[in-house]
Amino acid sequence: MHPMTRRALLVLIACVAIAAPAAALASTGTTGNTAGSHTIVLQNLRFHPGTLTIKRGESVTWVWHDGNIAHNVTGPGFHSRTQSHGSFTVRFTHTGTFDYRCTIHMAEGMIGKIIVR
Repeated sequence: MHPMTRRALLVLIACVAIAAPAAALASTGTTGNTAGSHTIVLQNLRFHPGTLTIKRGESVTWVWHDGNIAHNVTGPGFHSRTQSHGSFTVRFTHTGTFDYRCTIHMAEGMIGKIIVR
């Protein structure tokens, strides 16, 4: 084998050896969320998902996607401002079940639950 071909082959093998573990790590995780971070979307007068199970220490970010309809997120020990766009994040440091709601649209069924294990 020609020395230049051999050198190119060794460089290619080294690049693959470095890239393979990185690609494997990048493909792990949960549905596009960063480890320890979860998203709930406010849309159509609902929280999506309505119930979410997480681990203690993880964060939940509520994201408003309901046009110009104003909502809030209110639960035990947390309360967002009333807004029609943006986000609100809470880190859950204790285990338990945390029921929350939009105080404006609770009668329409805009309630949710975070279960922290």
